[in-house]
Amino acid sequence: MILDTLQNAHLYYRLGIKFIKAFEYLAQTDFTTVEKGKYEIDGTNIYAIVNEYDTVAAATEQMESHKKYIDVQYIVSGSELIGHDFLQQQVPSKAYDQSADFMLFAEDPVFFSRLEQGMFAIFFPSDLHMPNIMVSTPMQVKKVVIKISVE
Repeated sequence: MILDTLQNAHLYYRLGIKFIKAFEYLAQTDFTTVEKGKYEIDGTNIYAIVNEYDTVAAATEQMESHKKYIDVQYIVSGSELIGHDFLQQQVPSKAYDQSADFMLFAEDPVFFSRLEQGMFAIFFPSDLHMPNIMVSTPMQVKKVVIKISVE
């Protein structure tokens, strides 16, 4: 997992052309005018999901993981906590759903990070993550999740 600000995105260009395209999309798009929804960047190889929601308590959530896609989660507005752990020997509480590309894990995160406007987190298939968690009270967040195919 990687946590940083969009200003430093160039440091991660070595991860490949898909990451360059994803970060260029984030840098060049005015998300204040973009509605919630799914947007293709490069077919099914790279796409963005724009979402708005109120953050929730960690006690109501579970960690998730993906197999086919890497998440780049970018905060447009608001702030939230994201719980983390490494996928090791944990057993999923919800088995892998191939069509939705996710599985859930009931374990508590080992640690939390606070993401604020202009920050992003990258979660690889080996990273468990619990996004959308309130810092102290529920807050509205606008977030872009870019899905980058691992193939």
